[in-house]
Amino acid sequence: MNATATSTATTLNSTEATMNATNTSNLTQQCVDIGASATSDLLMAVYILVFIFGLIFNVLMLGPIFREVQRQNVMGIFLLNLSLSDMLYLFTIPLWINYYRQDHHWHLGVTSCSVAGFFYYSNMYISIYLLCCISAHRCLLVMYPHRSKTHRTSYYAWTQCAIVHVVVVVLHIVWLIYDNLKDAHDDKNDNDRCYETYPMQRPVALFNLLRVGFGFLLPLLVLTVSYWKVLATVGQSPGLSAQAKRKVRMLSFGVIGIFSICYAPYHIILLARSLVFFHQVQPDGSYCQFEQKMHFFFSCTLALSSLNCVVDPVLYALVSNGVQEEVTLCWRRNTRTQTEDYALSTHRRSQPNSN
Repeated sequence: MNATATSTATTLNSTEATMNATNTSNLTQQCVDIGASATSDLLMAVYILVFIFGLIFNVLMLGPIFREVQRQNVMGIFLLNLSLSDMLYLFTIPLWINYYRQDHHWHLGVTSCSVAGFFYYSNMYISIYLLCCISAHRCLLVMYPHRSKTHRTSYYAWTQCAIVHVVVVVLHIVWLIYDNLKDAHDDKNDNDRCYETYPMQRPVALFNLLRVGFGFLLPLLVLTVSYWKVLATVGQSPGLSAQAKRKVRMLSFGVIGIFSICYAPYHIILLARSLVFFHQVQPDGSYCQFEQKMHFFFSCTLALSSLNCVVDPVLYALVSNGVQEEVTLCWRRNTRTQTEDYALSTHRRSQPNSN
């Protein structure tokens, strides 16, 4: 009798485990339906435009920025590191273009998916923290022009850039090792997605909360406080003209606005997805419905965040007077050369034939 009861209980437990495994597999497969749609074409078009214009703008600005670095200009050092980070990311964009051309299918293997995502997210947070360094530098320059002079040297600028690169890169490398490349690439049920694994895993949700807090909210606070102090100091300065004050205001609001447009939508949806995951103790139908509704918006905000590679060169000209002067000189030099060539060719055509 006891043997029969034990056998029956074992059979029921086995059946229940099999049903749970089946339900989990079905949940993983059907949680978010990502198929062929116009969304893929839209995202592919965005990444193509980012790749073309980002590459052109960054290459054009490398010359003026490099000359500022040769002059030991602190702002030029920050901008050079920002440009190099953008360039490294731009070289991985063709992989994402191919991914969306294949309707969210990654046929290049797990390692390439993780490497592409590594450069994607590393560039995002390197850019964010370098913008924080730039805003803090300008704040010290305006508020404490003499006392902060010893800390506004090329040595300190290179040190800050090195710290930003090392911290961001090491954190993402540790995460990839800890993650063991499983959550980046979904190769179950023939999905082969890249960084689109559903349902979300608990370690991923925790890491997302850290990214929102320390990767977006804290830098946004630093930017806001820095430029608020800059605006307050400049507004009370009697030596500046109204035009100069207006330029500072436009610069301050422009940097914060561009920062918010590129990064805020992505981190807001990322925060919402993580909180909903923790609210649902076990991922069920309501959670999957939420992820299904958010997938389009999340993909769009991720593409929107890549626009920083196009916008950063605009910031270069806004935040650095030296770069502005270099661009102006190059433009005038090029215009003068074209004018002289045109005048010389016109003069030659007007001369009578010596033969």
